[in-house]
Amino acid sequence: MIQSTENLNEQISSCTQNLENKLSGKDGKRHIILCGGTGCLSNNSKEIQEKFQTLLSEKGLSDQISVNQSGCFGFCSQGPFVKIYPENTLYRLVSVDDVEEIVESDIINGTVVERLLYVEPSTGEKVSRQEDINFYKKQKRIALHGCGVINPEDINEALGMGAFQGLRRALSMSQEQVINEVLASGIRGRGGAGFPSARKWLFAYNMEEDEKYVVCNGDEGDPGAFMDRSILEGNPLAVIEGMMIAGYAIGAQNGYFYVRAEYPIAVNRLKIAIQQAEEAGLLGDNILGTGFNFHCHLRLGAGAFVCGEETALLNSIEGKRGMPRPRPPFPAVKGLWEKPTIINNVETLACIPYILREGAEAFSAVGTEHSKGTKVFALGGNVNNVGLVEVPMGTTLRELIFDIGGGIPNGKKFKAIQTGGPSGGCLTEEFLDEPIDFDNLVAKGSMMGSGGAIVMDEDTCMVDVAKFYMEFICDESCGKCSPCRIGTKRMLEILTRITEGQGTLKDLDDLEELSQTVKNNSLCALGQTAANPVNSTLAHFKDEYLAHINEKKCPAHICKSLMEYTIDKEKCIGCGLCAKACPAGCIERTDYIPEGHKLASFHIDAEKCLKCGSCIAACRLKAVEKK
Repeated sequence: MIQSTENLNEQISSCTQNLENKLSGKDGKRHIILCGGTGCLSNNSKEIQEKFQTLLSEKGLSDQISVNQSGCFGFCSQGPFVKIYPENTLYRLVSVDDVEEIVESDIINGTVVERLLYVEPSTGEKVSRQEDINFYKKQKRIALHGCGVINPEDINEALGMGAFQGLRRALSMSQEQVINEVLASGIRGRGGAGFPSARKWLFAYNMEEDEKYVVCNGDEGDPGAFMDRSILEGNPLAVIEGMMIAGYAIGAQNGYFYVRAEYPIAVNRLKIAIQQAEEAGLLGDNILGTGFNFHCHLRLGAGAFVCGEETALLNSIEGKRGMPRPRPPFPAVKGLWEKPTIINNVETLACIPYILREGAEAFSAVGTEHSKGTKVFALGGNVNNVGLVEVPMGTTLRELIFDIGGGIPNGKKFKAIQTGGPSGGCLTEEFLDEPIDFDNLVAKGSMMGSGGAIVMDEDTCMVDVAKFYMEFICDESCGKCSPCRIGTKRMLEILTRITEGQGTLKDLDDLEELSQTVKNNSLCALGQTAANPVNSTLAHFKDEYLAHINEKKCPAHICKSLMEYTIDKEKCIGCGLCAKACPAGCIERTDYIPEGHKLASFHIDAEKCLKCGSCIAACRLKAVEKK
């Protein structure tokens, strides 16, 4: 039980030394660390860990080598990962069948298994150390501090990485000093809007109430986003510490984590972290003998996207239907159970301990003039290096996509990047050298959002992209206000008509008019930003809309109603693989005579064709084409 600052100092010193000894090999052991993020666990990381433990036990090496898990390594497209300390050797794409070779070759004989090393595409060089891979070189981990290094279910390893040092300093300061420190750092909320975090805290601090609350928004609902989940999986104590610092600053004694139930690993590790912190005396009553009391509570969300909106989230915690409240009053004035409440997302709270531990100047030294620090992105879509990325604000889109992301697969051409999820917009090649920050992305027609970044190549239909996001918004609209409930539905109907070849030029005018109506009259940000994907694609890809309307063609060959599958008879050799693969039985054999030689060929019945793509996948000569 850690009962005082002196006890905490001693524990931190001991844990820091133990972790350093572990990573450097000074403890006389070797350590195998496996990625324990959701992506790798879904790809048999747990089974790989168990296989290591079994083999090492059989060979009598369990006392010399430990096997454990960490949070997400970030480089998701190369997982599952296995890292071996103290050599710092990183193996990627490891399967259960590779474990025996790693044990025999590396663990026993000291020979690196080269076939499992990462190969740098630009040079063909095999890289054995994580920090030497281009994917990691331009990253700086603040919010992701400790993720991929420590065991997220061991409070001692978290203490070794600096946990609770920020809280220790905060408790030695006045509440105003803590708020001023956060204000000086320049941190803005990472949940999407980018509102200065300290100003929100100040509003709640100035409210004279007997009860105040801190809420962590872990309801991450953007398609393709997994930043908050990975932080909670990799270092949940950092978020707990950030919540405690916020609680101390505003005078709150209770904090609520609102995490969607679809994140079972994050939820479980958060529960473990809360329990361990309570058992250590770092969470609860009279923390470190300072008289500061703070308790953490966990509430699970049912997966409603609208509950990411802060007032809808508050309603959900209170047991009500997740629907937004009119504002003002704002939550900092009247929030949870009508008490002053500050709501920060997971990433924001994960940065707070760094600011108190290292100082505001260290945080503000990173980033741009008006957007300080780093930002975590879930980089996905048509990009070689899919994964979790934390970069300094001001990093350009080109660096994000081509240096860190490794460019577009299969030599395809970059077309657009969607930032900000359903609330954001699509940015084209002309914006690749723009720095990433809150204000600049908004000025260019998109937004930071919570950090989703979906890359699209030349084979993407931008009208279909707008339709996809509008379908999502329609499904997730709570229905409380008619501009969002009805307006987004009408916009989806127009987009559907266009993708089915039934659109008119008037539809484009109607889309623009509807988008303004929905934006200006919706109750919450879900409706107010719903038209952003439509507006950005209309602004940058109007020619694609016109092709769908005037020519009844989809240039990217994505919209099924506007494309036709055909077989090039000059390429077809009559093997019949396409006909065998067709689930609709719409491919028939025909004969024709080019230059006097009778050959077998095949023909697709357009009326029966499902346009499923099975024939294209089956044809080895690319004789089947989409037109």
